[in-house]
Amino acid sequence: MKTGILVGGNWIIDQVKVVDAFPEEEKLVNILNEYSSNGGSAYNILKGMAKLKADFPLYGLGLVGDDDRGAGIIKECIDLGIDVSGMRKVPGTATSYTDVMTVKCTGKRTFFHQRGANAMLDVAHFDFSLSAAKIFHLGYLLLLDKLDLVESDGETRAARVLKSAKENGLITSVDIVSEKSDRFKAVIPPSLKYIDYLFVNEFEAEMISGIKTVNDTGQVLPDNCYRAAAEIIRMGVNRWVVLHFPSGVIAADHKGNTLFQPSINLPDHKIEGAVGAGDAFAAGVLIGVHNNMEMNTCLELGVCAAASSLFAATSSDGIVSSEECLLLKQTYGFRK
Repeated sequence: MKTGILVGGNWIIDQVKVVDAFPEEEKLVNILNEYSSNGGSAYNILKGMAKLKADFPLYGLGLVGDDDRGAGIIKECIDLGIDVSGMRKVPGTATSYTDVMTVKCTGKRTFFHQRGANAMLDVAHFDFSLSAAKIFHLGYLLLLDKLDLVESDGETRAARVLKSAKENGLITSVDIVSEKSDRFKAVIPPSLKYIDYLFVNEFEAEMISGIKTVNDTGQVLPDNCYRAAAEIIRMGVNRWVVLHFPSGVIAADHKGNTLFQPSINLPDHKIEGAVGAGDAFAAGVLIGVHNNMEMNTCLELGVCAAASSLFAATSSDGIVSSEECLLLKQTYGFRK
């Protein structure tokens, strides 16, 4: 019987700087604090599940550079009890890193990314034939150069990876990066038919579905989010589309069921930063999916995990055990 979650994709070191405002070009702002921490879908989600005290094996897959950052990633994973047999060091290549500028008063962040070793991750690095894992999560699409390539038959190399995972009996899950480009329509649809659980935010949902999810003043349009999630299901996702935004999450499945889960009503003064909140949310949901929980329970654990991540400016340092995360709904309640 398969058990555990294998997570492949982006392994990044986030170099976080908390600033008092985000500057216009050629203007100066103040750095209030700075940290270095885990970043990227694979690293964040695995560390998040480890800190949530997942009661099943965790496996990492991906590429790092043969440098101090890469060595640090592998050491931390080992310390967290994550199986790193699927990790590879690439000589002469830098480990991917991101400079994250987080605005203190809003929690909003801006990213400056060095793609590094992640850009070399390709089909050949994935062999599911001997995998004992129950779930395979891949992230982020649009930030994995080789896997995002569209081949002559219209398929992407990521689609080939996800197809192989399903053929080997794994449940598949995918996350996407919020890239401002016209690549969504070419890169994402070929993978949808091989995805069981797709995590998107409102921007990504709009870019995939073509349905406007945010109005001209930046407010989320919930009715359109339901429509966008349903459209993405129609485009091929097999089980659930999970569409998250700051005030909550909408989920839609292939049977026409929909759910809404508000986020935790965390006071602004408790928020140190929002970097990694989406990955913390995904970590909570995936624990629930692995343990065969109902989706409404999965979403509740997800928003509680996301809320706990906001207590720190880094991606995962604020996350506590699942039991402690769930207490946040009693302390702060859900948004109205």
